[in-house]
Amino acid sequence: MSVDRVAVLGAGAWGSALANVAARAGREVTLWARDAKAVAAIEATRENPRLPGMKLAAGIAITGDIERAASRAQAILLVVPAQELRGVALMLNDVAPSGTPVIACAKGIERGSHRFMTEVIAECAQTALPAILSGPSFAADVARGLPTAVTIAAKDLGLAERLAQAIGSDTFRPYHTTDVRGVEIGGAAKNVLAIAAGIATGRGLGASAVAALTTRGFTELFRLGRAFSARPETLTGLSGLGDLVLTCSSPQSRNFAFGIGLGKGEALGQAGHGKLAEGAYTAPALVELARAKGVDMPIAAAIAAVLGGQLSVDAAIESLLARPLKSEA
Repeated sequence: MSVDRVAVLGAGAWGSALANVAARAGREVTLWARDAKAVAAIEATRENPRLPGMKLAAGIAITGDIERAASRAQAILLVVPAQELRGVALMLNDVAPSGTPVIACAKGIERGSHRFMTEVIAECAQTALPAILSGPSFAADVARGLPTAVTIAAKDLGLAERLAQAIGSDTFRPYHTTDVRGVEIGGAAKNVLAIAAGIATGRGLGASAVAALTTRGFTELFRLGRAFSARPETLTGLSGLGDLVLTCSSPQSRNFAFGIGLGKGEALGQAGHGKLAEGAYTAPALVELARAKGVDMPIAAAIAAVLGGQLSVDAAIESLLARPLKSEA
């Protein structure tokens, strides 16, 4: 079945960018925002204040009514922060048609439950078909139509292919896979590791240190992925290594910028200009999952300890540098 009508739930920068992506692909798009003031402002200017200077495509409808957005949709992009995804998914349970693909576009692990995003969707919107979109992508680049490649994963190969076709275009290239967990682990872990890279940058440890930390961080991501039976090609692909490289190297990344602030001595509430850094919420859940699987993730654990107030930034750096020398294998 073809996908002609797409609902995008969440009118932040990433949601607005993905609405433009779906419109460029020729789909009928409805963009939902929870805040009535945000709906009115975007309707009036056709511009999201979080993406200044970038207009929404003319055909995109804006609404604050989730039933209007979801009830006719043949695919739903769920573009809200990871820790808010459950609440919106619960709303979908009453309004989305049975069998509608619901694509999580947040990269994280739910605190408390330790659920991945597709697991949250499956629990809350029980007749939905969960999927995940992840990969190296900044909202501003995507909104401007700059070339971007991502990964879409669903348990059913045909569904993953259909969703990729639905939103793919000359400048937005989704690769598809059935390795849902591998894609989710890559997206969640890279946010935590980007905070570490940002701290090293903010502390002035040098490019060599950041490169080493990013590489060793990828080793941690890979070990955790393999413990969840993720495929190596997923972990070394766009949603794993690709996203890690981007997020650990640019201040456009909120997690990297947040880490830079911490490295410079800023308080948790002020680092990264106070913008949401998903990795800050994901870090403790990621470390707990790793411990349950018997996976060693010293960099992620150090970040969780810093965020939890158990270690200072300097003590965390010292703890990593003091680890025993060993084989790279």
